[in-house]
Formats: sequence, structure tokens, C-alpha cells
Amino acid sequence: MPFDIRPVPGSSLEDLDLDVFRADYLRAAVDPSVLAENERPIEQQLASLRVADTNAVPTVLGLLLVGLDPTQWVPGGYLQFIRYEGSDVGGAVLDEQEIRANIVTLATHLEALLRANLRSRLVDIGGFREEHRPTYPFEALREACMNAIMHRNYESSNAPVRVAWFDDRVEITNPGGLFGQVRQHNFDRVNDYRNPSLAAAMKSLGYVNQFGRGIGRMRSTLARNGNPDPVFLVDDASWSVTLRAAT
Repeated sequence: MPFDIRPVPGSSLEDLDLDVFRADYLRAAVDPSVLAENERPIEQQLASLRVADTNAVPTVLGLLLVGLDPTQWVPGGYLQFIRYEGSDVGGAVLDEQEIRANIVTLATHLEALLRANLRSRLVDIGGFREEHRPTYPFEALREACMNAIMHRNYESSNAPVRVAWFDDRVEITNPGGLFGQVRQHNFDRVNDYRNPSLAAAMKSLGYVNQFGRGIGRMRSTLARNGNPDPVFLVDDASWSVTLRAAT
């Protein structure tokens, strides 16, 4: 079976934040009318969504999605953010954070962190009018980060998803390169899922689009904001995207 729905021996339901499961994921993944009618016990609800197996043992998906401490069981299940002064890693480190939390909580923290680092610029839009636009469209940053979390290799790499923010660009890197049908010549057109249940869960939560439009949406939002086209580096072991600042 795919790695993301394998049960994790030694873990238990006590390792899951059941409040987050009920309040966020369950309501996003299951129609409210169904929830009101079936009155399933929590163990069956968890198993039906592959957050745990039928023996109430959490899966990799469950620990990543709503675990109290995902990295206790999946060491690479976190995101590292670093902000440099200047345009290379030799610059002073202005901010460095590790977000070690389940994906629901991580998404909230990451949104605040990305927005805090955005700056705006004044753009002439014609007719004696100007408007403020960000150096990066938030939608493109979100798309790149969430896709890195969704597609990364959790099985054989303990490296985190990394977001490196420079004065002139943002580099987002995740372990886990080409997978399934995806090749270097078609990665922007063909989709395959290393973590299919995680992809479905993140789509239910509204974090990603599961129909292969992520790269296209990223390119279009960057173009509308005046940013250059993103640059992708893809190999067998890793995937990275560089977003250049608008000027």
C-alpha cells in the first residue's frame, strides 16, 4: 500500500489531536448531513478517512495531518524557514524557524510567516494611477509550499521542506524528486502522487488543487503580479522551485 496510509507501529490515538480532527478535517472531508446521520464512533471515523487503521493505530497520514508531534514518528515531517539578508547564504540570518506541527496547524503558522515577510511596491497601472502590489503573490507562495509538503518523500528522507527567503528570490525545496509517470520533460503537465491519500486530504482542506493545475496557477499568478516565470530544478532525489521578486 502507499506509504502514507501505512499504520505506524507503536503509535496510538493518544498521538493524534482529535479536536483538530473533528473541528477541521472531519468537517472538511465529510458532508455535514452525513455526519449528523451516521453517528459513528471516533474509531470508525478515523478508519474511514485512513487517519488510523481498523485496529485504531494511526497511519502516516493521520500523524502528519493531525498528530500532536508528527516528527516523533515521521522525522522529516516539518518545515524549515530561513530569511537571509542579501542574495546568498553568506548574508546575515534575519529569521530562522522550524514549524514542527501537524499540517493543519502548520498551514496556519506558515500563512502568518509568509505574509509577515511580504513587502509591497508601487506600480504604475496607467491613467495617472498607481497601486500597491506585493513582491510575490501570496497565492504562488502558498501553492509552492503546499505542493512541496504534499509531494515530498516521507518514507526514506528525514530532511524537511525548506523555504529560503533572499532579498531577490524565494527558494522552496523538498526531498523526493520524479515519481511515477512524472519526468523532467513533462512535470508541468503530468501528475502522479507519491502520497495519494495525503493529496486527497489536503485538497479536502483547501490547501492544494489535486487536478494538475498547481504549476499553471503559480505561473499565471506570478505573471499577473509582474514576477518572472518560476524556475524548477527536478531530479531523482529532490525538487525545488525558485520564485523571483517583482521589481
